[in-house]
Amino acid sequence: MSTTTPHPVRSPSANEGPARPPRRPAAAARRRSRWSEAKKSWRLHWQLYLLASVPIAYFIIFKYIPMAFNVIAFKDYSPVLGPWASDWVGLQNFERLFSNPVFVDLLKNTLILAFYLVLASFPIPILLALALNEIRNGWFKRTVQMVTYAPYFISTVVVVSMTILVLSPRIGIVNEGLKLFGIGPIDFLGEQDFFRHIYVWTDVWQTAGYGAVIYLAALAGIDPALHEAAKIDGATRLQRIRYVDLPGIMPTAVIMLILAVGNMMAIGFEKAYLLQNNLNLAQSEIIPTYVYKTGLINADFSMASAVGLFNSVVNLCLLLVVNFAAKRITGRGLWR
Repeated sequence: MSTTTPHPVRSPSANEGPARPPRRPAAAARRRSRWSEAKKSWRLHWQLYLLASVPIAYFIIFKYIPMAFNVIAFKDYSPVLGPWASDWVGLQNFERLFSNPVFVDLLKNTLILAFYLVLASFPIPILLALALNEIRNGWFKRTVQMVTYAPYFISTVVVVSMTILVLSPRIGIVNEGLKLFGIGPIDFLGEQDFFRHIYVWTDVWQTAGYGAVIYLAALAGIDPALHEAAKIDGATRLQRIRYVDLPGIMPTAVIMLILAVGNMMAIGFEKAYLLQNNLNLAQSEIIPTYVYKTGLINADFSMASAVGLFNSVVNLCLLLVVNFAAKRITGRGLWR
């Protein structure tokens, strides 16, 4: 019986070295390819790029470039020397801010007003949109949309002027109505306890219609087949809103909530300053009005810049915390 000898296993030669990976395209070729794709995209969509250039330029000029001047917060700024040649003082301006007796009241007033504004202004546009979505009378629906959306285009100065007239203790319609019930005239703007309510609910009146339009657009994107299936299963109108409409607008609501919380500390300066007077100053003095008075009226630019930078950092922290919480709870956030 013959035996077969196994073939010897060929060992790689030392001269051959390790196997070479396949050659990749040269860097220059990749750059040329990307450049040609960019030019092709520009030729096809130049109108869109042109439209996008306007908001991009706005953010660069008015948002990003001014960030460089935050260095004033760390300097003893002199308008003569400019922001770069002024003396460096480090964190002295922040020490002045945190040791200022009014700092705690400023932060408290700003946070209370900001949280109150978010709690009041976030759910109302959702409720308004859900109600409008259920209206079947087209004329009535369009009328309500117009009436609720129009205040968004009224300037803050006009809104404050209307508020002062309506709440006037002498000729205001609110006090005239209170007189019918034997209640004496109330100086609403002179009572500090009314300031936050006036600020928040005038803001809700002005912006609720605009927010409802965003949610109506989200509701329009829900598949009608889901509502038909729910009707077949015997779901009532409230059940369809709960199990079809609300989950359908949840991604939009999460993004709107994150953006609202991210802008909490950036409370509208104009309305607060115009509604402010010596009688309600204990609750109406917030960080934006303090920055205006410190920087422009008292010309303490370094201190005003430090307050503004602190405000922006708190805003950023709130945005990151809420975005993290929303992503953990709903799986959605500003950044996927």
